Amino acid sequence: MPPGSGREKAEVDRHLAEIGAQLATAVLSAVPGWVEGSVVQVLEAFEAAGGTLDRVGGYTEALTRARRAGQQAAAALRGPLQSLLAADVDVQWTTPLALLRQIVVFPTAVLGDLGVPPLERDRFAENRFPDDSYGLTPTSLAVLGEEPAQLAVVWGAAKAVAHRARHRP
Repeated sequence: MPPGSGREKAEVDRHLAEIGAQLATAVLSAVPGWVEGSVVQVLEAFEAAGGTLDRVGGYTEALTRARRAGQQAAAALRGPLQSLLAADVDVQWTTPLALLRQIVVFPTAVLGDLGVPPLERDRFAENRFPDDSYGLTPTSLAVLGEEPAQLAVVWGAAKAVAHRARHRP
């Protein structure tokens, strides 16, 4: 197939859409566990430092809240993530990681409601991620596991190929 042909462009666009759908599925499947794990991680550090959960239900209630928040986070992320990954390469307005970073409010709310004091963070983190009182903002999709991390790399490469196929001279 000649470089830059309509057929080539359609094929790379189709490939990008397929990888995007796989990435969305992997991310959305992993988000509830990430939210719950984030809450547990902070709670364990809080308890190791001598903190206690004074609320009725204690740790069991905290886990129930974390699970519920994980489901809510996945539901909140579903539409924006699927829309982004299904969008034409020239109008994709952000990245999957940027969307994932927005749901940090879910584990943060659980921890705040449980009375866990915010962590001391550096000025950059406070300015860049003001809604993240516990240092949970992910640096990559690898926080969700190997499958989302690998698919993110494949998606990024497919996006670059699709962009190049569309815009090369």
